[in-house]
Amino acid sequence: MIESLTEFYKRIERPEMATLTALARGKEFFNVQESVCQFGTTSFSYRDFYKVSLVMHTGRLYYADKWIEVDRPAILFSTPLIPYAWENTGMGRGNGYFCIFNELFLKPGDRNSSLAETPLLDISKERIYFLDDNTVDTIQDLFIKMKKEMESDYAQKSDMLRCYLHLIVHEVMKMQQVNHYVANKNASQRIAELFLALLERQFPVDSRNSLSLKTANDFARRLSVHVNHLNRVVKSTTGRTTSSLISNRITQEAVQLLQHSDYSIAEIAFALGFEEPASFSSFLKKHTDMSPTEHRVKAVAV
Repeated sequence: MIESLTEFYKRIERPEMATLTALARGKEFFNVQESVCQFGTTSFSYRDFYKVSLVMHTGRLYYADKWIEVDRPAILFSTPLIPYAWENTGMGRGNGYFCIFNELFLKPGDRNSSLAETPLLDISKERIYFLDDNTVDTIQDLFIKMKKEMESDYAQKSDMLRCYLHLIVHEVMKMQQVNHYVANKNASQRIAELFLALLERQFPVDSRNSLSLKTANDFARRLSVHVNHLNRVVKSTTGRTTSSLISNRITQEAVQLLQHSDYSIAEIAFALGFEEPASFSSFLKKHTDMSPTEHRVKAVAV
């Protein structure tokens, strides 16, 4: 059962925190709101939810190494996989809309459905699409219908909302276009900062989910930059290699779990992305000169 808009506002004001709460409770989450222009500074962040926004105000959309001027109505697809920042620069054609939802709302089956090759689930796709007048009217109407459906008591309204979401996504995907981005002047510093933030964001881990980003290539794909470029900017900014920073953070987490948790060695190995406990043992021995068992015995002795 999805949360109603009234319950959403009663419980918490920030959509990000509301979504995190829903995620923690293991239930599907969806909400739709009308958006207003808010001027302020640009800041990158990682969001733990999917978001589809009808942008009606002018602004700049920033990614790790590039940005684009948004000077007309557009649809922006945001996922938990790609960090971005938005900076309002002026007024537009009235207020827009946005809907936010977690992966449980998409349903596991949608991974193999028509959404698989759209910006919601394929990070190689374009993230922003500029709209013509007819498409703006169509998208606005779909958001209004979603907002009205959120207030209904219909038992299957979550299915209705998913249908509207599918329609919005595919209305936009019918528009083929090539966007022109501008390189960020301070892209190297920004990429390095985003890499470090993304690395830290994966921790702490738990025994139910395996670490998803374990190599420089993994991080480069997530940040949409070439791995060689990522390695260069991280080295020039931090003085250390990408691989050494990743290994050091995994090692730090491994030692903490071995010494301060009741997870088994096999559970810790899985949580940190190792397919076999033996691989985990070899990794830890290489980086600390101690096996997982030795770390655990040391903690007990202390």
